[in-house]
Amino acid sequence: MKRIKFPPSISTVVMSDSLTPLSDPDPPVGASPPFDHAKADVILRSSDGIDFRVFKLFLSLASQFFETLFGLPQPAEGTSTDIEIKDGLHVIPVSEDSRTLDSLLRFCYPCTLAEDPTLEDFREVVDVLEAARKYSLDGIERAICKALFKPKILEVNSLRCFAIACRTRMQDECVLAAKYTLREPLVPKWFEEIELITSTEFLSLLTYHRKCSNALLMLNDDLSWIQIEYSQRNAIPWIVARNSSDNHCGCPLSSPARRLFGLCTAQWWEDFMNSTFLDLGDKPCADTIRSNVEKAIHTVRQRNCRSCSPTVPAAMREFGTLLMKKLEELTSEVSFPIIDTHVRCLIYRLYTRSSWTWSFDI
Repeated sequence: MKRIKFPPSISTVVMSDSLTPLSDPDPPVGASPPFDHAKADVILRSSDGIDFRVFKLFLSLASQFFETLFGLPQPAEGTSTDIEIKDGLHVIPVSEDSRTLDSLLRFCYPCTLAEDPTLEDFREVVDVLEAARKYSLDGIERAICKALFKPKILEVNSLRCFAIACRTRMQDECVLAAKYTLREPLVPKWFEEIELITSTEFLSLLTYHRKCSNALLMLNDDLSWIQIEYSQRNAIPWIVARNSSDNHCGCPLSSPARRLFGLCTAQWWEDFMNSTFLDLGDKPCADTIRSNVEKAIHTVRQRNCRSCSPTVPAAMREFGTLLMKKLEELTSEVSFPIIDTHVRCLIYRLYTRSSWTWSFDI
């Protein structure tokens, strides 16, 4: 192993947020296949001291960044700046750890030499995404996003996906994840990835959540949309507590202030509406409506009303579907302030850190 001196005026991109030491307390070790090839023409050294012997061609084809980097002129020997040479190859220190670098490089390599990695850990996804963006690996970035931002994953990990989207500044995915977070309470439980986002981004999410909840209140304050949908009271006898003869079925009625087609509604339905919209204030999503519909059906069955008990289950589920449709219409009109959020984040990051440090030349 030897070192070549570079002149101070010559510099190259070190793909890190800070200078990486040229030597570590422990000697670097080689990476596992396929990043141990004897005919490789450059070495990438991870932050935890693992040497990846790779081919410039594969990285250059995957990224214009690498193509430009490897195309820089070679410095002459006898210069005053150190760069390590190992086995006749230039060693480039990077800020990524070996786990992240291994996943990133597998995406760059042909499938005949390395299969795409399976990214299951959310932190690992964040690290690989950030590295892909830093090195302009656009195709890899899209592949990771496609795998991560799927409905099944978003339904369970919406907040974590939102944090990842914010951290990696993916606007479309950020908006998509924000919509899925409506399934969570307004003030969610702590999650590890919350440390990835700024207070501004989190406040924007809470504001979006509250706006969606407020947009639904009109559906409970003004029932005219129900009359428009059903046209006449005979279509909703179960709501206004009427039997098949259009007489009062016997179920308790709500206050005179709540009327449909000039009639007071059933008290159980009034309770359903109030309970549902109270819950929608915290979780403005379809699941909230489904849950309250089933509770209302259970309540009616317990009352054993001869008119309502047989008809309410199917009728209420149909009404729930209508209410979910209205929810989707109103919440879709609420925009998430993603552009302003990311502008502020960009300014913040420009003040607190730089993307790359220029220190070596190849």
